[in-house]
Amino acid sequence: MSEPSGDEPSGGARTLELRIPGMDCSTCAEKVERSVETLQGIDRVEPRVTSGRLTVEYDPTAVDEAAVRDRVEAAGYEVEATARELSFAVPDMDCASCASKVENSLTETPGVESVETRPTSGRVTTTLASGTDAEDVRAAIEGAGYDASPIADDRAGIDESRAVWRTMRAAGTALGAVFVVAGMVLQFLAPEANPALFEILGRTYELSQVLYVLAAGVAGAPIVRNGYYSARNRSLDIDFLMSAGILASVAAHHPFEGAMLAVLFSIAQLLERFSMDRARDSLRELMALSPETARVRRDDGEEETVPVGALAVGDVTIVKPGEKVPADGVVREGESAIDQSPITGESVPVDKTPGDEVYAGTILEAGYLEVEVTSPADESTIARIVRLVEDAEREKTEREQFVDRFASVYTPIVVALAVAVATLPPLLAGWSWNTWFLRGLTLLVIACPCAFVISTPVSVVSGITSGARNGVLIKGGRHLEAVGESDVLAIDKTGTLTAGELSVTDVVALDGATEDDLLRRAAAVERRSEHPIGAAIVVAAKERNLDADESGADDPAVDDFEALAGRGVRAEIESTTHYVGNPSFIRAESGLDLGHRHVTDGGSDLAATEPRCPADDCVDVLSDVVQRLEADGKSVVLVATDERLLGAIGVADRVRPEAAWAVSRLQDQGVRVVMLTGDNEGTARAIAEEVGVDEYHAELLPEEKLERIRELEARYGTDEDPAHVAMVGDGINDAPALATATVGIAMGAAGTDTALETADVALMGDDLAKLPYLYRLSGGANGVIRQNIYSSLAVKAVLAAGAPFGIVTVIHAVVIGDMGMSLAVTGNAMRLAGVEPDSPPEAETSLEPSSTTEPSSSADPTATGAR
Repeated sequence: MSEPSGDEPSGGARTLELRIPGMDCSTCAEKVERSVETLQGIDRVEPRVTSGRLTVEYDPTAVDEAAVRDRVEAAGYEVEATARELSFAVPDMDCASCASKVENSLTETPGVESVETRPTSGRVTTTLASGTDAEDVRAAIEGAGYDASPIADDRAGIDESRAVWRTMRAAGTALGAVFVVAGMVLQFLAPEANPALFEILGRTYELSQVLYVLAAGVAGAPIVRNGYYSARNRSLDIDFLMSAGILASVAAHHPFEGAMLAVLFSIAQLLERFSMDRARDSLRELMALSPETARVRRDDGEEETVPVGALAVGDVTIVKPGEKVPADGVVREGESAIDQSPITGESVPVDKTPGDEVYAGTILEAGYLEVEVTSPADESTIARIVRLVEDAEREKTEREQFVDRFASVYTPIVVALAVAVATLPPLLAGWSWNTWFLRGLTLLVIACPCAFVISTPVSVVSGITSGARNGVLIKGGRHLEAVGESDVLAIDKTGTLTAGELSVTDVVALDGATEDDLLRRAAAVERRSEHPIGAAIVVAAKERNLDADESGADDPAVDDFEALAGRGVRAEIESTTHYVGNPSFIRAESGLDLGHRHVTDGGSDLAATEPRCPADDCVDVLSDVVQRLEADGKSVVLVATDERLLGAIGVADRVRPEAAWAVSRLQDQGVRVVMLTGDNEGTARAIAEEVGVDEYHAELLPEEKLERIRELEARYGTDEDPAHVAMVGDGINDAPALATATVGIAMGAAGTDTALETADVALMGDDLAKLPYLYRLSGGANGVIRQNIYSSLAVKAVLAAGAPFGIVTVIHAVVIGDMGMSLAVTGNAMRLAGVEPDSPPEAETSLEPSSTTEPSSSADPTATGAR
């Protein structure tokens, strides 16, 4: 696979990367390296055995890619022929017809396997066969009439905004308009000053008509040029139709109509470009969040200012008040409040101290920080956000696909109708050629579906960039559309409705164990677990000074650790098998009787009211310990060996302050909120009542959450049309459910690679208040898209109906049908930028029930625990 590097080396050198699967040892690498180095013009050869790749830096004037491949094969290794992706910035490609020309030209270029045109962001992405030169691709784009430049990094993705009114196109349009106005003054206001100048083919040309022809030539030259490229690429688009109209008008001795068509359409295109620049500005704003330079402290203590792209992992950057953090990193020295709104959308600055993580693009409010870089600039959170927002235009929504299909049928039909209107009445009925030519010309202008085609993508880009500025990353128009159409929102409990900050509240030692021994053994096992409950137990042991070493060096020896999702963990401690998990797991694994045990340390108030033996400390673990703790909204973990039950540990989480408010706002928007959790029935019920969800389902294993989502789809939908179910989780533990749902929404994705890559929507901050905003934004986007589509269709239909009767003229068709509607749909889409998140009222969470819930059918008291 050959891929150009992000930055070409100095001196005109190029970088080639080849995939060589057979190069899997140092000897293989040495053979390949020596073989390639025999070529003239090779600057650097770097074999990478672990990934089976070879990077070659070479002088393209002395050697080419084919020669490098030949030398690799001469060393006895095959080069894997793999397609690569290459993107180009095409700033002048700002409408559907432009994109169509570019796509047609590239499709016919050898080596181009697929093409994606994104007029909203002015980008073309191509998939190229191995060996295809980027210059061939650029030549094909230029062959369609557009300048193109390869995108080397994220900052080059969208061309800088240029003042559209200061371009040559604008000057030509203005001059054409002057000629038209002058011609109209001579023709209508001062006919005595409008002499006949000459005669061609029996047609007399007055001064005003010559001015009209000049206007058509000056203002229409770019249109005719683009029309030529459209014809060459067999694209029946607006440029071709307008070119045909201008040329036909002048040739048919209707220079006034030709001039008006050229000037008005040119003004329309300038206005559309201006509006498109406004849409692209939102993407440019995202790119501008990351600074271009960074201040680095070197090993000798000297400070140096370097480009952000030159930062390496481990560099220590210095950030002062008012400056932006240049790269993702960890605070090493200093304290400061940081404005994280560019990443997470949080309105309140967050205090950062040594050891805290910070993100590129966030702003220091006060103080001074030294930040150690943890990821390169092109892999920072903000860089990934920019890439994902740019790529969001790739996936077309269902409405966009419908629009494309409709336009492909609509345009040829109306063009055929225009030709019929212009020719059939004069030929069949002997009516005026002039009259019907003009009416056919009007229909030809109406045939362009420009406003109709851009109505959806410009709305999608506006909505997605609005979300990104407010800390909500939406991975594509399809997902933006799906959120607003979802009937049910399934929401995880731990880490979503609750803060996920668990703490140990009760330690009940049984059968001769002590609290310290119980916690020490549980922490020794859980230190190897990634579950939040395990982390809480480890913290509790540390707070009691039961482990002096954070690495666990003072813990008992632990071997053969095994985590069982949704149940618990198992490990060997000093050659004895220990189990830590929910009661059903403990009973199944150890076979112990949980009905009759004795409290030896802590939890004496949980002793049975009706003891099963003469001892005062006799308890029924399930009914006396587990059920009572769960009634208080706590999760219960039991610790046991094959011989005895060491005890029970109660763990509790706190509900997020904004949870009840967010659920209430979602319900006001008509969304049914369902809580899915692996926690026990008692805890689930307590949380459900507190936040006010419509229903809840407890004690679910990860695979059972999938079943619940499918059940919700069936219950609230039909066999032919299942309900749309959105799922909110932490992006990792709930990955299967997030993938199964119509749209998966990950909480707290800032700095989390997994969540950013796998979720359909990522809430960058840990803020449930963004959920109602997401639904409002999605619903608003769907409404704007519908308004744009239906209004475009309605206006085109009215204009098309009036054209054959002479009610609608060429001027109406251009000003209303093309320019007017294009500006209208773009302006309507820009309204989405004004959708802002609401803030919940600051209040303590209530412990009182706030709604009636529908409990799940599961009620087995042994199936407890959030595992």
